Amino acid sequence: MQRYVRLIFAALLLMLTTRAAFAQQGYRQLTPNDFAGAVPPGSGFYVAHTSCNVTMKYDVQRYQGNYRLTFNISLLLNRDRSWLNRQMITNADMMAEVLRHEQGHYQIAYLMQQEMISELNRGRYTGDYQRQANNIFNSIDEKYRKMNADYDSDTQHMQNRKQQAAWVDYLNREVALASSLAMNQ
Repeated sequence: MQRYVRLIFAALLLMLTTRAAFAQQGYRQLTPNDFAGAVPPGSGFYVAHTSCNVTMKYDVQRYQGNYRLTFNISLLLNRDRSWLNRQMITNADMMAEVLRHEQGHYQIAYLMQQEMISELNRGRYTGDYQRQANNIFNSIDEKYRKMNADYDSDTQHMQNRKQQAAWVDYLNREVALASSLAMNQ
């Protein structure tokens, strides 16, 4: 029985450690290995899809008549929902171009995460803290959903190389700025 309890404790500790390490994962470059999902039927001319989620969890403490919320805002790249149609990628240059475009989607998710961290931690919360935090989250989420749609529309899903280059420059600058601000907090 004691061995069984130790085994469960070890498994829980491993899960928590892995989860904490994942939650602390910083910005990174995508590789073909990040796309483990199956190409869905009917994907048409689409060559790839990047699936990211930004999630919010928080702990609450009452403090001097208000509430102090401690946030954990995680960015998850869903490898099993992200896919590359490798049959449509004919050479290394095309793979690099596809990854550069998909990196943009990941960068947008990263920027969303960083803005949520900043704005949610800046908020002042009352007894209605759940609604207040959710409103901030939803407002930022909507902003970045629109940015993702604009990115694909402007670049014509990477086909407009001039617009793609402009977005790459813009997103790289924004990520560098967000990363430097995050390091100074």
